[in-house]
Amino acid sequence: MTAIETPRAGRREWIGLSVLALACLLYVMDLTVLHLAVPSISRDLKPSSAQLLWIIDIYGFMVAGFLVTMGTLGDRIGRRKLLLIGAAAFGAVSLLAAFSTSPEMLILSRALLGIAGATLAPSTLSLIFSMFKDPRQRSVAIAVWISAFSAGSAIGPVLGGILLEHFWWGSVFLLALPVMALLLVLGPIVLPEYRDPDAGRLDILSAILSLVAVLAVIFGLKQIAQDGIGPVPVLSIVGGLAVGAAFVRRQFALADPMIDLRLFRSRAFSASLAVNFLTIFVAVGYFLFVAQYLQLVIGLSPLHAGLWSVPSAVAFIVGSQLAPRIVRRVRAAYVMGAGLAVAAIGLGVLTQVGGSDGLAIIVVGSVVISLGLAPVMSLTTELIVGSAPPERAGAASGISETAVELGGALGISILGSVGIALYRADIAKALPAGVPADAAVVARDTLGGAIGVAGQLPGQLGTVLLETARDAFVHGMQVAATISAGLAVFVAILAVVMLRSVGSGAEREAAADAAAEADMPDLADTADRGRPTEPTNHREERAAFVAVPEA
Repeated sequence: MTAIETPRAGRREWIGLSVLALACLLYVMDLTVLHLAVPSISRDLKPSSAQLLWIIDIYGFMVAGFLVTMGTLGDRIGRRKLLLIGAAAFGAVSLLAAFSTSPEMLILSRALLGIAGATLAPSTLSLIFSMFKDPRQRSVAIAVWISAFSAGSAIGPVLGGILLEHFWWGSVFLLALPVMALLLVLGPIVLPEYRDPDAGRLDILSAILSLVAVLAVIFGLKQIAQDGIGPVPVLSIVGGLAVGAAFVRRQFALADPMIDLRLFRSRAFSASLAVNFLTIFVAVGYFLFVAQYLQLVIGLSPLHAGLWSVPSAVAFIVGSQLAPRIVRRVRAAYVMGAGLAVAAIGLGVLTQVGGSDGLAIIVVGSVVISLGLAPVMSLTTELIVGSAPPERAGAASGISETAVELGGALGISILGSVGIALYRADIAKALPAGVPADAAVVARDTLGGAIGVAGQLPGQLGTVLLETARDAFVHGMQVAATISAGLAVFVAILAVVMLRSVGSGAEREAAADAAAEADMPDLADTADRGRPTEPTNHREERAAFVAVPEA
């Protein structure tokens, strides 16, 4: 028996991947770099506290809300076309943000940046599946794509800190211009164009429903993380879920739905999505505490805190690159289970952090966590998008990225709420006598507030308050790390149980190669046993999918 040869990517595709990785790196940098500029923005634009929160949060809100819509739109109008439109818009709006003269102008600019940014992740991921047909090459490409996000989270604070030491706050937004210019120049040359030729028009009502549902849920979760459980965030979440249910009902009724809900019948898709969602919950939840610990407990500057986060980002890149090699010999489910178990060990290390001398423990624990979680993110992403028919890759990418946003928001909300509750309880018990009532209210609210109040109190009293507040924060961090470690173990078991019969692309390629070499048809057939189950009517749809000739 002769195996059917899959086209292998060449130099052009790998150059295209590097361009896509740069776009992803920038996408994440814009999420992280603004935090460093907040003091300068507050001094120059003088926003209210509510306006400042919207300046910080609106970008992530709009990205999350538009991911599914943009993924589906790319399938219809062309993934390369949408990516280039988004890149041009991102560059133009970055200029608007950099030279904003009022809080309202900056909020609007950040909202538009979020809409443009929502085109990047699903377009780049779906293009990777179009460019890299060979399963082994595709696994490597996805690992590079995942690594770009990690690199962006590490480079953003460092590069942003350097710029802010020499230029005004708007300079952090100008980082986008050279990258987007490169994408616009090279994109038409090295990136192919793919779209579904039989796709109907985008259903506007479905797009609105998906936007409202995601925004309402994420807004509610972020409000709970910030202020605790209250009627407004609860109503927001319930309302979002109700709108989401209406969205689902409409998809079943449409002849050409925005999201093909039959994808969820595939175990590869649904189980991988669940594992991906919970993994992000663990990752973002712990990182929330680490970032605050480095700055508020140890007392590092934002730039130095960013530098100490580089080792974990490097570990994430290493773990992502190892995944495609390991999965050729070990079942994907077992690699995920082992990775999550390693992450649980790293989270266990974080439970040993104490006081202000835990920098080494933080760095070691974060490196171990990143090494464990990176293969999980890489493999689940491949399974989620790979289990969809090619003409639905954009929509599947959008669903995958939306799960990431929701998982992160939920992690911040739940673990952040646990940390805040424990902090406030400990402060209430151990607040030193002599602290004025108004100062005590501020100190009980957040660690940042306590640090500000402590600096205004007489010497010894301020020192005792500062130590008490930091100990309370560390206790909350330890408990959150314990919860995350337990959840990581649960997700490890879930991954092994639900996905042990599902093979990654690299596994199927290895089995097919072995069958061809041994001339054993029955062995080749086993390559398909791990292939994600897909609805039968998708098989005809695959035949209709075409690669659009380049302009």
